[in-house]
Amino acid sequence: MAETSNESSPWYQDGLRFKCTGCGDCCTGAPGYVWVNQEEIEAMAARLEVAVEQFEAQYVRYVGIRRSLIEYSNGDCVFFDNRSRKCQVYEQRPRQCRTWPFWKSNLSSPETWQETCRVCPGSGKGKLYELEVIEKQASVISV
Repeated sequence: MAETSNESSPWYQDGLRFKCTGCGDCCTGAPGYVWVNQEEIEAMAARLEVAVEQFEAQYVRYVGIRRSLIEYSNGDCVFFDNRSRKCQVYEQRPRQCRTWPFWKSNLSSPETWQETCRVCPGSGKGKLYELEVIEKQASVISV
C-alpha cells in the first residue's frame, strides 16, 4: 500500500518562518561546538589573511577526530565581536552557522521548534521558508 503524502510529510510541511535579527545569541551563551571542515578552515583563514596552519593553531580545537572553532570561557565563539555584535568571518562562516535554525535537532518536533523560537528572536518570524529549502538546510550538517 502506498503512503499518502500526509503520512510521510514532516510536521513543518507548510514551511517555517525565520528572519535573522543579528542579535548574536546563536554565537554566544552556553559552551558547545561549531564543527568545521577543511574547506571552511581554508576559507576563514583566507578571509583573515593568515596561513591555514596558523588559523588552525589559533582558532581550531580537536574533539576526538572532529574539529571545532574554539570559544571563549563564557561560551562565545572566537569570531563573535561583542562590541559590534557581528561575526568577524560572516561571509565565510561555517555551514553549521549558515544553516541555523534549520537543524534536525530544532526540527524534531513542534515542541523543539517552539524552544528554538523562544531562544532565537528571529525564529518563527519573517520570511516563510518552504519545505524543500528547510530539508536541504537540515541535511547539510547534523547538529
